[in-house]
Amino acid sequence: MLAALFEARGWPFQTLSAEEISGEIQGSWAKYQLRAIWRAEDNVLQVLCLPDVRVASEKTGAAYELLALVNEQLWLGHFDIWSKGGVLVYRNGAMLGDDGLLSLDQAQALVETAVDECDRFYPAFQFVLWSDRSPREALDNALVDAHGEA
Repeated sequence: MLAALFEARGWPFQTLSAEEISGEIQGSWAKYQLRAIWRAEDNVLQVLCLPDVRVASEKTGAAYELLALVNEQLWLGHFDIWSKGGVLVYRNGAMLGDDGLLSLDQAQALVETAVDECDRFYPAFQFVLWSDRSPREALDNALVDAHGEA
């Protein structure tokens, strides 16, 4: 179903195995790598969205503080930093029924949620990693709702 969604949207993707698909989606701030991994034994589909943000070792403390603040804002999924490579990742797992089938609506919702959350918090991570703002200040600035259009 995810392959069908990617094809319909014209997003580049490749099937890595019977259990894994990888693709690329243009978000508001950057291109995101999206991976979906199927665990048949648990009937769980894990969706990973990687916004190509790497955390330098000297920024790890501030990045983890920001992660905690960001994850408080989420209803679905969470952000994490992979221990190998310091890569920021959004992860969300979907438990499917006994048949293990994913509907097109579910596939679209999983992908849209991942991209929307990466878009929503991308500026906060950039503020902490590149502008030396505190995690709280970065999150507050990133979540300001703009009114109108420039």
